[in-house]
Amino acid sequence: MGSIRSTNPQNADLCLRGSSDQLKMVQEKPSQNSILPTNSTTSNRAWAFFRVDTAGESGRSGIHPWYLLKVCFRSVCTLSMVVNILWPFVPAAIVIHFARPDLHVWVFSLNYIAMVPSANVLGFAGGELAKKLPKMMGIVVETTLGAVVELVLFMVLLHKHGRTENSDLIPVIQAAILGSILANLLLCLGMCFFVGGIKRDEQTFHEAISEVGTGLLLVAGFGLLIPSAFYSALRGSVNEHFKLAQLNDSALTISRATSVILLVAFLIYLFFNLHSHNSIFDEILEKDEHHDEDRHEEAARAKLTMMECFVVIAVALACVCMSAVFLVQEIEHIVERGISDNFLGLILVPLVEKAAEHLTAIDEAWDNQINFALFHCLAPSIQTALLNAPLTVIVGWGMGKDMSLNFEIFMVVLLVLSILVVGNFLRDGKSNYLEGALCVLVYFIIAVCTCVFDSQMSRILHITDDGQRVNNCLNIRQHLASQIRPHNGGLRTQGFVHQHLCINTQLEVGQETEADLEFRQFLFTDSTDLRNPAMWIAQVL
Repeated sequence: MGSIRSTNPQNADLCLRGSSDQLKMVQEKPSQNSILPTNSTTSNRAWAFFRVDTAGESGRSGIHPWYLLKVCFRSVCTLSMVVNILWPFVPAAIVIHFARPDLHVWVFSLNYIAMVPSANVLGFAGGELAKKLPKMMGIVVETTLGAVVELVLFMVLLHKHGRTENSDLIPVIQAAILGSILANLLLCLGMCFFVGGIKRDEQTFHEAISEVGTGLLLVAGFGLLIPSAFYSALRGSVNEHFKLAQLNDSALTISRATSVILLVAFLIYLFFNLHSHNSIFDEILEKDEHHDEDRHEEAARAKLTMMECFVVIAVALACVCMSAVFLVQEIEHIVERGISDNFLGLILVPLVEKAAEHLTAIDEAWDNQINFALFHCLAPSIQTALLNAPLTVIVGWGMGKDMSLNFEIFMVVLLVLSILVVGNFLRDGKSNYLEGALCVLVYFIIAVCTCVFDSQMSRILHITDDGQRVNNCLNIRQHLASQIRPHNGGLRTQGFVHQHLCINTQLEVGQETEADLEFRQFLFTDSTDLRNPAMWIAQVL
């Protein structure tokens, strides 16, 4: 071995790796009658964990700044390289934030765009680091880096919530949680199926990935649905003995307990992937690498060193965090200009926070690495549902903020239905461009439904005397508390009340329909005498 090492150390490493892998495959041969065989050996696992995989070797050591910049800019695919052209927006966004903080739309827009190249480079560096690790460990590290971006955004939103009278950001967080899962399940997965199906009749993926992924997503959907279902079931039973505040406290308690349980589920999922069943997933991904149509170009491509990976990850993560902070600071100003909480959180935010993972997954599907693509679609959704969402609730609990899993029942039903749709497409272990197109169309349907849902909610839109637009119940309550005061021994006149809060602003006083009254009852009041404004306004306050 000494002579081999001195002549060609890379060949020696390849021979050693091949012998070790062959021995491991013999010892861990999967059962013929089981989709998910257990790992039967732990030999060489510690050595394999710390060994740099040959596929990730750069042939260099240390840090070479100019070479590093060239490797990062070229990235792994043409689409990712095109996204890197947006990097000038990153310093521009920082400059305009400090130079002209009054230009809220410009600050929001530039930071929104700046998050895309920052997240793209973060994803690239994570992918480079993943290639130096064992297959399953690398996938988990890569998806975790994407989850960090999302978690930072949630934490910033949670920290800013309630700091001013109009900063009710919990609906944005809740919508972003659901939107992140939907974007990965429908938009990203659909694009992977569609792009991969263009070049070939169909693609085949391993049943273990779809089985574990859909099972975890169904459990996650169930956990996210329970607090909303509990709240909706008891909402109509509110009376003088069971106040709305008590119902909210109960839903919050259920959310916190559910969050702890979902975190336990995530830890079990990690143990399953990284320890007890890691051999089957490593074998699946190893075979998938041989299906890579660009594997020869990938092997010849320049790569980052281990140290360069950590440096790029740190810089990109700092840029993403800055953009996220500046973005969140402008959200309340954007909401005042007519963009609703639901559309902002469900559609706009997930598109930038998950941009890197989407580009990576689509490129893998194009290169016929459909199992890798599935991991990059399902794993982030699982992390959002089982890690980021529960962790946000628990952190909010520690901060004394009422962050809960009590979503809009309409939105969480869309999530569960989407999980069922995707699970049906994954059931046969095959994909084609038709299934991909249908997933993307379902995502567009949800986007349209969100817009229509928000337009109906805007029927309670209130415009204050200074022209400020208020489009959520908390802000309406706050404004009413400041505007509706005792007048000649009681509340102000019915005309004043209708002027400041009318279910349909197009109608004159006294011309509301029964549907309007029912809508008012659902949103605001547990009073039976809805035609008496004094009664339901008192309930609101």
